[in-house]
Amino acid sequence: MIFGRIKPLDAILATAEKKSLTRSLGAFQLTMLGIGAVIGTGIFVLTAEAAQKAGPGMMLSFIIAGFVCAVAALCYAEMAAMVPVSGSAYTYSYAVMGELIAWMVGWALILEYAVAAGAVSVGWSGYVVGLLENAFSIDIPDLLVRGPYDGGIVNLPAMAIAGLVTWLLVIGTKESAAVNAVLVAIKVAALTLFIILAVPVMKMENFTPFSPLGFAGVSAAAASIFFAYVGFDAVSTAAEETKNPQRNMPIGLIGSLAICTIFYILVAAGVIGSVGAQPMLGPDGAALPPGSTQLAQACANSIASTGHDAVVCSKEALAWTLREIGWPQIGNLIGLAAGLALPSVILMMMFGQTRIFFVMSRDGLLPAVFSKIHPKFHTPHVITILTGIFVAMFAAFFPVGKLADISNSGTLFAFAAVSIAVLVLRRTDPSRKRPFRTPAIMITAPIAVAGCIYLFFSLGTETKLMFVGWAAIGLVVYFLYGYRKSHVGLGHVEVHETDTDAPPQPVPPVPDL
Repeated sequence: MIFGRIKPLDAILATAEKKSLTRSLGAFQLTMLGIGAVIGTGIFVLTAEAAQKAGPGMMLSFIIAGFVCAVAALCYAEMAAMVPVSGSAYTYSYAVMGELIAWMVGWALILEYAVAAGAVSVGWSGYVVGLLENAFSIDIPDLLVRGPYDGGIVNLPAMAIAGLVTWLLVIGTKESAAVNAVLVAIKVAALTLFIILAVPVMKMENFTPFSPLGFAGVSAAAASIFFAYVGFDAVSTAAEETKNPQRNMPIGLIGSLAICTIFYILVAAGVIGSVGAQPMLGPDGAALPPGSTQLAQACANSIASTGHDAVVCSKEALAWTLREIGWPQIGNLIGLAAGLALPSVILMMMFGQTRIFFVMSRDGLLPAVFSKIHPKFHTPHVITILTGIFVAMFAAFFPVGKLADISNSGTLFAFAAVSIAVLVLRRTDPSRKRPFRTPAIMITAPIAVAGCIYLFFSLGTETKLMFVGWAAIGLVVYFLYGYRKSHVGLGHVEVHETDTDAPPQPVPPVPDL
């Protein structure tokens, strides 16, 4: 019985106890950790995407996505505090709902991390190409910096950065907490500078019509913008290092998400108010699909006829906005900040992908070759190279919005599974020690599941079909290989999340604050 194959919680906890960490984090440190983990790629690269889907209504989209993240995070935190190992939602699901669900969650997380790394690579490319073109007057052909969906042939810079990060991971680069803290500071400073310069020149007429494509457009933008919040689980997984987690975890989670949401709304308001953010419409009055050849052509026609570009056409929305309102050098600095900070995000996402793959391989659900360690570099080089090839291919041929949406589909599935797992475990194992308990679980967990389902169905039809296709492939792989080779199925109870040769966690260690 596949649903009876459960990795015992006691075995996981016995392993976790061997690496018990000092409880040193308070509410302030958790909030800072959350802000650092959340603020990043999404706001830099998806603003134009959100504008094309919702227009000024994208401000509402940020609130919706942030709320769904908050309730999912509270459920995630209970599981993270109770099962403090780094296998993420995969391990939680294995312990509560059995091997098949755990496999599907792990398979979804592989999709999330790898495709997200591709999305960030494309975002990095947009900012770096914009910086080269504007600061050094270098004209780079669109054919070589955009994928085929987006009016080009191949995105070579995105492919190159994905390849570089893969190489760094193979030879064993581990990003330190101090370096990560500096890069977070660069990102936050860049966004703060943007708000200071853009918000004062807002024109209220640019907010009308507020929701040109109705609530469906706001929902579609919220489903894409969800990508801008991924990383909040960094706070959840710090549960075992938290003083008084029952008090401090909700403060850290809700506080960091609230601050990030306010940040995002101010950035969105700065873009909308200063340069306008109305979507490009086709001849039938419908919005053109973001990241499509039709939109690329409409943008080219707009420049040819009016001499003006629009924010929905930009691959570096924030830098472009500052150049439009008379701050070209600051716009270039924003491009430079993105160019410096975003590769570290790719690194973290690829860490996450290789770690999930590694643990699934050690559990027997994937071939052992995937957890093979390089004799010289002591890194899981096989899976790292395989991941790098896929990330580079995604980055080379797909636009950022499509990649972010596909990544979100995997993330939403995993978060919904964890929210259900918390509810199930409250019924099946009510007496187990819970350092943190989700407040009002009978309300919070169903809202989290409903929110994830709502955002999933707000994604494009193409994205949903791709997710279903990926899930179907996953089921085939499981029943052809994992079901027969699973260590739990064969009676071996092992916990590999804490193996010394496992790749680092997707979120770096907490810096001293």
